[in-house]
Amino acid sequence: MKTLQNHILIYDNDCPMCNIYSKGFIKSGMLDENGREAFSEISSETKNKIDIHRSKNEIALIDTKNNRVIYGLESLLTIIGNSFPTLEKIARIKPFHWFFQRLYKFISYNRKQIIPSAKDLTKHNCVPDFNLKYRLFYLAFVLMFSAYVLGFYNQRLFPDFKNNFGLEFFICCMQIVWQGTFMGIYLKDRIWDYLGNMMTVSLLGTLLLIPALFFNFSQIFYFIYFGIVVFIMFLEHLRRCRILKFGIIPTVSWMLFRITFGAVLLYIVLN
Repeated sequence: MKTLQNHILIYDNDCPMCNIYSKGFIKSGMLDENGREAFSEISSETKNKIDIHRSKNEIALIDTKNNRVIYGLESLLTIIGNSFPTLEKIARIKPFHWFFQRLYKFISYNRKQIIPSAKDLTKHNCVPDFNLKYRLFYLAFVLMFSAYVLGFYNQRLFPDFKNNFGLEFFICCMQIVWQGTFMGIYLKDRIWDYLGNMMTVSLLGTLLLIPALFFNFSQIFYFIYFGIVVFIMFLEHLRRCRILKFGIIPTVSWMLFRITFGAVLLYIVLN
């Protein structure tokens, strides 16, 4: 790998994703050993070089030789392009660049909902701004994906049950409405943080269900496996609420929804 010299990447050390890829740049030799600096540990000199607020939304890359700073996707393309010029040229083609720019923002603005940290509540955190458009995109993505997978999984639970994407979509929508209504009163201005984390729990459960769809097990297996997945989701929901100091009420409300609509779905199937 061709090392990008005289550059320092300012990464969010409380974000596992940021930790992994920035460390990957160092280990692969794309950046030198001193080529990254944790946001929470940056020196006064570095603070004066970057836009602190912008660097929370878009990762900053400092060119120490020319005293220049770039942000976000441009930072990543500069690092990658130094070792793989062809990949950078392809990524800079207008349609691709447009897509990668929005994908970057989609992940960046939702990264604390994907993987939260207790340090997100501290004064000197690296939490990005709330962006309603990208938060709604995230909720919609998980909603569609979960409804699609659940439609197939329910056929394993109930072999005579027709794959009804519309019904699963409705139930997933109702989860957002249910929790959004009750938790909006309880959590107030933190409701969007909660909904993002709640949908990540749904995404986790959906991903855990997928492997079972590639095999033909007994019906009882699928019921047991589904119960295990829901229990894992319950623990993860509880963990996230504890990290973000939401309390126990969101988890209780979440479980009430699961029980209520699970009973409704069972009634529909059996009748």
